[in-house]
Amino acid sequence: MRFAGRAEQVAPFYVMEFARRAAALEAQGHHVVKLSVGEPDFGAPPAVLSALNDAVQQGALPYTNALGLGELRKAISGFYATAHSVEIDPARIAITAGASAALLLLSAALVEPSDEVIVGDPSYPCNRHFLTSFGANVTLVPTTAADRFQLTAELVRNHWTNRTRGLVMATPSNPTGTSIDPGELSAICEFARNQEAWRLVDEIYLNLSDHTRDGEPPQTVLASDPEAIVINSFSKYFGMTGWRLGWCVVPVDMVPVVERLAQNYYICPSTPAQHAALACFHPESLAVCEERRAALGRRRAFVLSRLREIGLHVPVEPDGAFFVYLDISATGLNAWQFCERALDEAHVSLAPGKDFGRSGAHTHVRLSYAASMADLREGLDRLSTFIAHLDAGSLMQI
Repeated sequence: MRFAGRAEQVAPFYVMEFARRAAALEAQGHHVVKLSVGEPDFGAPPAVLSALNDAVQQGALPYTNALGLGELRKAISGFYATAHSVEIDPARIAITAGASAALLLLSAALVEPSDEVIVGDPSYPCNRHFLTSFGANVTLVPTTAADRFQLTAELVRNHWTNRTRGLVMATPSNPTGTSIDPGELSAICEFARNQEAWRLVDEIYLNLSDHTRDGEPPQTVLASDPEAIVINSFSKYFGMTGWRLGWCVVPVDMVPVVERLAQNYYICPSTPAQHAALACFHPESLAVCEERRAALGRRRAFVLSRLREIGLHVPVEPDGAFFVYLDISATGLNAWQFCERALDEAHVSLAPGKDFGRSGAHTHVRLSYAASMADLREGLDRLSTFIAHLDAGSLMQI
């Protein structure tokens, strides 16, 4: 059988390879501490679970509009108003079958073969795979710790060509957990807008970001660039990973294009998940989510402190999401070797930098602190023992 070239070009998602190996170890009776997958341990708020049960009890759950329930689109619009002080017309909001479906729709709507699209490196791999599947030439722009592993206006200008049609940014980022300064993000978008290029901003982790010193919530790109395209998800802040529900905010003239594509690609998002998601925006659910955000902040503080004690270097401390990007080069191992040995010898699962691009692929490892505090303690204790037992001859001074 002959397969399409786009299928052959998509690299494996290596974190899932380590998940497979971890499952095999567990089948042998080992307890594996999973610090590799970006999945919160807390699940959906109680009111959302109750709302799902109510929706199921009602019986018939027909298709919704391809853009999603009007009531849910209005609820998300209200969330932008209360959480971010930004007014968004609900008509610009499309509910999708997870943020991945949003990326599918947007890639299909925006990308022509041979278009150049700028993406920071490191970054979430699936974003660029969606783009390349529709023929884009993705320009991976190396970033550094000095730039918090994020694109800057200067980097974007330096890598722009007459074939660049758009750029994709994530703030906060997976795998680094770092955000783009709002002023810098505004400058990037202004430059791209002046080139008549589209700006797609992944804000999946936005509401898990730190608040300002004045207690203000994080700022969406839509505050400075109302015509930017935004994707978001119920998976992270609301803890609904397996529910496969997300949304995107698009310019008005793009709405019918997205609707037509959604009608053809998947008809509509999950009806019961949409009805249940309405409860996400009830005050009691938002209070639960805010407490969980605070809990993740405490986990992060513990992880960073423990990593310093162990001697594992964190070049840039995260300010959102639930990831820490470690530089493990001083151990004398490359990232793949480090993750393999940590799993085989310490039964701790991590994600190698190879998943996230070329920059730092062999020197960096992603650790997720979305696990429970008990697992974080156990996992870091095991890593401490693992580091201590590495061949002294391969360990350089950090």
